Amino acid sequence: MSAPEYDIVPQAELRPPSTVMRLRRMGAMFPTRLSFLRTLLRDLARETVQVQRPVWHMNAEGFGHAVYSVRLGGYDYSLVAISTDLPPELRTDRVIATAWDSAYVLYDGIPNADEIARIVKSAPKQEAARFTSKDLVLSRANKSVRLFQHVTDALRAGTQPDEKMVRDVGYLMRTTAVYGNGKFGIADRAHIAARPCLGGPFAAEMLTVWLIRGFTHDLAEHVGGAPLDSKLKRHLGIGNSTGLGMAPFLVSHPRLLDSWMQVRETGLARIAALPVLSPSEQAQIQTLAARAGRHLLEWTVPDQIAADRITQLRKDWPEVRAFLSSTLSAANPIAAILNSSEHWFEDTQELLIALLLEPFGVLIDGLTDCMANPYVAELDPAMQISDLRDLIARDWAWACDLDYNSAAESAQFWYVSEAKQEPRLGMRYEEDGADLESPLDIARQVARLSQALESEVGIVAELLMERPDLRFATRRVQTLAIAPYGEIRDNMIAERCLPIDMLRCKLSFFGAAKFDPKSDRWTRITLCQGAPLFDELDRADDWWLPCFGE
Repeated sequence: MSAPEYDIVPQAELRPPSTVMRLRRMGAMFPTRLSFLRTLLRDLARETVQVQRPVWHMNAEGFGHAVYSVRLGGYDYSLVAISTDLPPELRTDRVIATAWDSAYVLYDGIPNADEIARIVKSAPKQEAARFTSKDLVLSRANKSVRLFQHVTDALRAGTQPDEKMVRDVGYLMRTTAVYGNGKFGIADRAHIAARPCLGGPFAAEMLTVWLIRGFTHDLAEHVGGAPLDSKLKRHLGIGNSTGLGMAPFLVSHPRLLDSWMQVRETGLARIAALPVLSPSEQAQIQTLAARAGRHLLEWTVPDQIAADRITQLRKDWPEVRAFLSSTLSAANPIAAILNSSEHWFEDTQELLIALLLEPFGVLIDGLTDCMANPYVAELDPAMQISDLRDLIARDWAWACDLDYNSAAESAQFWYVSEAKQEPRLGMRYEEDGADLESPLDIARQVARLSQALESEVGIVAELLMERPDLRFATRRVQTLAIAPYGEIRDNMIAERCLPIDMLRCKLSFFGAAKFDPKSDRWTRITLCQGAPLFDELDRADDWWLPCFGE
């Protein structure tokens, strides 16, 4: 459907935060066309970006360094990639690692020989080195040793690698960190936030990942001495291992989370208001529904809980497709589909939502400009205590009704490890360290605030002069009043709290797929699988839930 048909943008009511902002539902989310990778690749295509490789200093075994450069939004950026000979005994995905197969820096500009030498020396040390404001993103990755060896062996033998093996693994390397925003001395986000195409959330990190993915293809072809089939290359994304270090981000950035969810829910509300769908829109939804079914068949994981959820998705999906066939041509079809989808479990509902958003870029893509949010939670000391009490009654009943003296509701505690300065999760009644608890017990703190307000009058400032311990919770309640999707409406210290749900929510906004949980605290994923190659940006907008060979 063309843009002029939307002179007036339709919009239904947004789903309530009490439905959307629950951990189980957030842990069922899928990537959408609003995800950061998809947005970035549309920007790259619109800018007709050309990837150059001015430096390639690699020996026959694939060890050395390379530089990739792009011009985007009027600025030059370069990925400096370093490949090293890593002894097998040092290879680990754990954050405590000190050596990796490869390391990367996204550089602001085109580095000269001295800058390349500096980065080649520093980047493999990662946390043990320090960087400059010209360095925008820092990353490292390990090979999928079995697949990388198989691919290069096949190419040396004059054949292409085994398609099933490529399909099952899906990446040649997986990153164990992609750092931005001032970490270890690299540039703060503010340095690039106003630049075209890099102002969106994690845009620089996503550019880095896409360039790394291309480097892994080039490296395998260099070592193998022959080109990979483009169908295989397209399916080889970048793996990633992500754990607890990422989980608290959504809690500590409520205004940003609100923006992400508001954009997604507004996009959904816009398509839900469409009175009819064109034949081409109906056909695209049917085509994508078939693709999603094939994608589910390719998605296999050893974790039993995750495997059971995938099995249920596969069971539900034929019913979903049949329902779509009978409903897409009716009046108000998207609204009817959403209203009728509630009998399926959360994963099926969320996959359906991601699917339905896909054909309507004209209506919703512009919303991604609203995803970056520079605002932080602020305290209003002049608010009447009676108004604060009303906000708690309106938004926080779910938190105030819990018994935090019970072991189930206070079973866990968040803290920061002394060794790695990374968030961790302890068991309160089994481990020491609760005296160092991080303030992620939002629900408990608000419940405590609610009790303290019962007989108070006056303004917030007067209360906090006497009770500074209530300042955090007060600011949180006030923030939620203007950022309704900024709060996860579950108890973050309860026994039932699974960090994997927070990880999946954030990673789905990145554009991740093929979630492969290794526990309820860390997961492997695939990024850029099916994404256009360096010379394929003309097809930048058709790789949602890719299937092998498509």
